[in-house]
Amino acid sequence: MNLPHTLPRHKLSLDAYHQMAQAGILAEGSRVELIRGELLDMAPIGSRHAWMLNVLVKALIDAVGNTAIVSPQNPIALPPDSEPQPDIALLRPKAAGYGDALPGAVDVLLLIEIADTTVEYDRTIKLQLYAAHDIPEVWLFDLRCGVVEVYLEPTAKGHRPRLERKNTEILSPSLLPAVNVTLAEIWR
Repeated sequence: MNLPHTLPRHKLSLDAYHQMAQAGILAEGSRVELIRGELLDMAPIGSRHAWMLNVLVKALIDAVGNTAIVSPQNPIALPPDSEPQPDIALLRPKAAGYGDALPGAVDVLLLIEIADTTVEYDRTIKLQLYAAHDIPEVWLFDLRCGVVEVYLEPTAKGHRPRLERKNTEILSPSLLPAVNVTLAEIWR
């Protein structure tokens, strides 16, 4: 039964979401994200997505050294009601690490989403959420088109217009200009 979108929904806070997990309502391996107070099922990870994730994680670990933490498929706390799990986050290094609390928007240097079947969801829902929380830069790897979309300068309405990068270019995160990612090596 499909419910009309106009019906009120019960929204969850980050605290309620974490309490559900602690109570066992959400299994540890549940593939859900809390987005603007709603639990959303995450798309299954296909072989192309998994391959791209592995290639990017390796390239980023090699490229960033100690200048950032490469965090694959881990949650980012965006209070009061969101906890997305981007494919990759580059985080500011912290002496104490992130064992005491999840990283938040101020800890993020770059987020990367890899999209095969979820391009429109990532472009609309997730990019809007990231912009609303002032995430400075997002790269969207569109596996269907073989391009990387770069989103900079977050505003209340979203990031400034996207920049499309071809598979022959070298990308550097705006906050880590010494880090180079050679797209030809990524897309091989």
